[in-house]
Amino acid sequence: MKKEQKRILVTGGAGFLGSHLCKRLLEESCEVLCLDNYFTGSKDNIVDLIGHPYFELIRHDITFPLYLEIDEIYNLACPASPIHYQHDPVQTLKTSVHGAINMLGLAKRVKAKIFQASTSEVYGDPAIHPQPESYWGNVNPIGIRSCYDEGKRCAETLFFDYHRQHRVNIRVGRLFNTYGPNMHPNDGRVVSNFIIQALQNKPITIYGDGEQTRSFCYVDDLIELMIRFMSAGDDFIGPMNMGNPGEFTIKELAERIITMSNSKSQLTFVDLPQDDPKQRKPEISLAQQKLDWTPKVKLEDGLVKTIEYFDNLLKNRAGQ
Repeated sequence: MKKEQKRILVTGGAGFLGSHLCKRLLEESCEVLCLDNYFTGSKDNIVDLIGHPYFELIRHDITFPLYLEIDEIYNLACPASPIHYQHDPVQTLKTSVHGAINMLGLAKRVKAKIFQASTSEVYGDPAIHPQPESYWGNVNPIGIRSCYDEGKRCAETLFFDYHRQHRVNIRVGRLFNTYGPNMHPNDGRVVSNFIIQALQNKPITIYGDGEQTRSFCYVDDLIELMIRFMSAGDDFIGPMNMGNPGEFTIKELAERIITMSNSKSQLTFVDLPQDDPKQRKPEISLAQQKLDWTPKVKLEDGLVKTIEYFDNLLKNRAGQ
């Protein structure tokens, strides 16, 4: 007997992570409904999926209700880089809060399983290192990053309350820095920023002294973890850290990208933005124990693919 095909909604499906997830779900023989309002997502990311018999594209903003018949929801919709989420902080907060309410309401109505893409930013500028899921965080509730940090924290609250009160089948994952092809070239994140600057032989902009640390997970590893999390037993709902614990200083990352892209760029240092966390590293024993997951892609290998992607992007733009 043929296995019944799942209908899966991916919000933010034309974004960086969403586009990779849509492709992977189609490879898993799922029917995929890709929803995006294109605030930061791009049709270019999913153009090769358009025309696939089991792929459907919907232009919609999740701050407004949506009525669909689906089996699972991956709620990825929200600008995730400081440049984008600070551009319209009220809308960012609405996307996290109203969007979560609307998606949870949909999941409740149709009895769908729902994944929430939360963030390591719920930990704020952490006083504990590395950050375990049990850590409640150190977040400024009224700063320039609060629209994103507190929006995601509130979304987590909503997910767990819908689970407790309405028995909605939830999964909450806290995503740490992720990189790879389909990143927005102007999103202000360190990997994309440094690669674009290096490929153009421009000065590499480092905020602060460059000694702050980040952990970088290649997109394929993260998508694999998302799929495993959603396929796990319903007794494991999270929150769960999702990221690569390999820790690098921002300066190390810049120097590595300069070398790998054969760039003539020099490092330039500017003031650190308000509330920028000094350390960021996931404690991933939960993912390892519960889902038998460990990231496989080394930073150098992931950077090779990401540099190639941006190099092609810049060449295509120059040829237009």
